[in-house]
Amino acid sequence: MDVLTSSWGGTTVVAHGTVYDAAGLPALLAERDGRVAGLLTYTLSGQGLEVVSLDAVVRHVGVGSALLAAAAEVARQVGARRVWLVTTNDNLDALRFYQRRGMRIVAVGPGAVDTARILKPSIPTTGEYGIALHDVLTLELRL
Repeated sequence: MDVLTSSWGGTTVVAHGTVYDAAGLPALLAERDGRVAGLLTYTLSGQGLEVVSLDAVVRHVGVGSALLAAAAEVARQVGARRVWLVTTNDNLDALRFYQRRGMRIVAVGPGAVDTARILKPSIPTTGEYGIALHDVLTLELRL
């Protein structure tokens, strides 16, 4: 799972107090010219399909959009009513990406990253664009 290691510093992903080994989760893989172009890992529950990780190795060519659309189709096939995920307050590029694909912010978790750092100490204190990394936002796409 080189994609996970390069993006997440390993296969461990912490979200809403849950520690995931993303390498053991169901996944959708995008390929381009015989090479891995993106990876989306997810979990299914009564809350819907949760996107645990989404990484586009090749950016700005539709890989992330295709993976998110494929996840929505998986969710529909199993009767889930929503696709949802959490992202951090500093992840402005992801917020733009998800909202442009119809996802809505439905909750804010103040201090959630500070709490997650207890479970995964390698989470930095400063994130993208030099923004202090403290909070999470939950986004969802209703199906």
